[in-house]
Amino acid sequence: MPDQPTPACILLGRLQRDFLINAQGQTIIDQPGGNLLYAAAAYQVWAQGAGLIARVGADFPAEWPEKLKERGLDTQGIGVLDQVQDLRRFVGYSDVTATRRDHPIKQFAKLGRAFPKSLIGYQHSTPKPDSKKQRSVLSLRGEDIPPSYVGARAAHLCPLDYFSHSLMPAALRQAGVQIITLDAGRGYMHATFWNEFPELVNGLSIFLAEEERLRSLFAGRSDDLWEMAEAVASFNCEAVVIKNTRRGQWLYDSYSKARYHLPAYPARLADITGAGSSFCGGFLAGLLLTQDLLRAALYGSATVSLAAEGSGAFYVADSLPGLAESRLKSLEQAVQVV
Repeated sequence: MPDQPTPACILLGRLQRDFLINAQGQTIIDQPGGNLLYAAAAYQVWAQGAGLIARVGADFPAEWPEKLKERGLDTQGIGVLDQVQDLRRFVGYSDVTATRRDHPIKQFAKLGRAFPKSLIGYQHSTPKPDSKKQRSVLSLRGEDIPPSYVGARAAHLCPLDYFSHSLMPAALRQAGVQIITLDAGRGYMHATFWNEFPELVNGLSIFLAEEERLRSLFAGRSDDLWEMAEAVASFNCEAVVIKNTRRGQWLYDSYSKARYHLPAYPARLADITGAGSSFCGGFLAGLLLTQDLLRAALYGSATVSLAAEGSGAFYVADSLPGLAESRLKSLEQAVQVV
């Protein structure tokens, strides 16, 4: 077997089996999803050569990695565990921003739709703080990085658990990756992880976080977004991006001390599932293409505006040619220097 080429970038995250009801009542039933695929599809709007790293259970549909290969993604890093793992995810929208992740039977019945057999037995688990002492079977390890991924130019960590995010940057650096971006996970973005947080950020190229998660971490300490961004950057991080699908993004460059606000493109929002990861995929592609932080943020903003107009991880990758470029040019005129 010939040696596999090294992908330009590595994306690390979660793969899930998605069941969605969007705000228009359209459904997606048992399709490949998870933050990893939203980031990967967004990256592919602008570039090719992405390798995926994730852990899945023995019951994960065996044909799905092949479908991902057909879309030009490198799936060598998808590790299949011996045991079954319930990776189903249900998201129902009552409007564009209000979601219900429980009681899927009621939500399908309200639409007059048959309840999917593949969703029988689904139980929504309420998010809880990550463990500081024990990793899960789905937590990523250094050995999950395939040999052919060594030397990749960049890597992005989608929202994951505390152990994955605290250990994988060092493993990626050991694998020769120079650019490492990380999108904060919900499970540790609160005050109980304040003492652990600086070491998690230390040495990252870019730290990205949803606005609500950053506010949760800084609750009782600050309510000023720029103060938060500067504090995070002071933990030895080159730049910080704060994301909000409706309000836009805030970018802080720790070297130049430059501050930018990128208003959201006035898109027709239909489904914001995975929007934050879509921004990150576009951002990473823009960073590799331009080596410019502000340009990268514009790439991310243009990408997420497309992703949120439809449902499913690959909606954005199948958008009309030239549309992303058009939105990129439009957003260039809207940047605010703060």
